[in-house]
Amino acid sequence: MRVRIRPGKILIYLFVALGSLIVLFSMYLTVATAFKTPAEISENFFALPKSFYLENFRYILSRSSFLTYVKNSVIVTVASIALIVVVTPMVSYAIARKMRVSKFYNGLYYYLLMAIFVPFQVIMVPLTLVLNKLNLMNLPGLILCYLSFALAQSVFLYVGYLRSIPGELEESALLDGCTVLQTFFRIVYPLIMPMTSTIIILNALWIWNDFMLPLLVLNKSSRMWTMPLFMFNFKNQYSFEANLAFAAFLLALLPILVLYVFMQKYIVSGLTAGAVKG
Repeated sequence: MRVRIRPGKILIYLFVALGSLIVLFSMYLTVATAFKTPAEISENFFALPKSFYLENFRYILSRSSFLTYVKNSVIVTVASIALIVVVTPMVSYAIARKMRVSKFYNGLYYYLLMAIFVPFQVIMVPLTLVLNKLNLMNLPGLILCYLSFALAQSVFLYVGYLRSIPGELEESALLDGCTVLQTFFRIVYPLIMPMTSTIIILNALWIWNDFMLPLLVLNKSSRMWTMPLFMFNFKNQYSFEANLAFAAFLLALLPILVLYVFMQKYIVSGLTAGAVKG
C-alpha cells in the first residue's frame, strides 16, 4: 500500500527542519565561541574550540558589572511573576464567577481582552510620558508595566480554566465558615496550579528576555539595566570582543534555559486544559 504525502506537508516539514537547523546552529556558535580564545576566533570563527578556555567566563564574572545586571533581571523577573500569579488569578476568579450574572464583570472581561489586540508600538510614547510624570522610570515602574501587560493574556487563560471548576466546592467551603479569600486560597488556588505553572513559564521567558520595555523605562542610568540591555550595549563597552560577548550570552541564557527544560511540559498541558475545559 502506497502512502501519499501531500506537497503541503513536505513544505511544512522542510520549513520546520530549516528552522530547527538555524536554531541549533545559533546555539552551536554561542557555545563554541564562548570557549574560544581571541586567536582561535580570528583563525576560524565557525570551528570547534581547541580546548575549554574558561578565562572568558572568569573575566565576565569578576571584572565587569555583569552580576549587577543579573541581579536587576532577577529582581524584575521574580517580583513581576510574584505579582502576576497573585493578582491575575484573583481578578480572573471574580470575573469567572460573576460574568454570567453581571454586565460589569462581563464588560470588564472583554475590556481586558481588548489589550491583546493593541500593538505595543501604539502605546510606547504615552507610556513613557506617564511613567516619567509619575517618577516610575525605574525598576518598580518596570515591574508594574509587566504586571499590566500580562493581565490580558493571564485573565483570558485563567477565566477559561476557572469556569471548568465546579462552584459546589466553593459553596461547601462558604457553608463551613470560610471567607471568600479563604475559599479562594485554600480551595480554588491549588486547583488552578497547572495553569499557574503555564503563566509562570510564559511570563518568565518573556520578562527575562524582553528588550523594549527596559529600553524605554531604564534609560536614565546604566546601573538599572537588565540583561538584554547589557547585551545590546556590550559592543560599546568591550569593543565587541566576540569571545567575551558570547560567554556573557551563554551565562545569561542558562537560568531561563534550565527553567524551560524542567517546566516546559506544563506549557502544553496547561494551555490544552484551559482550552478544552473553557
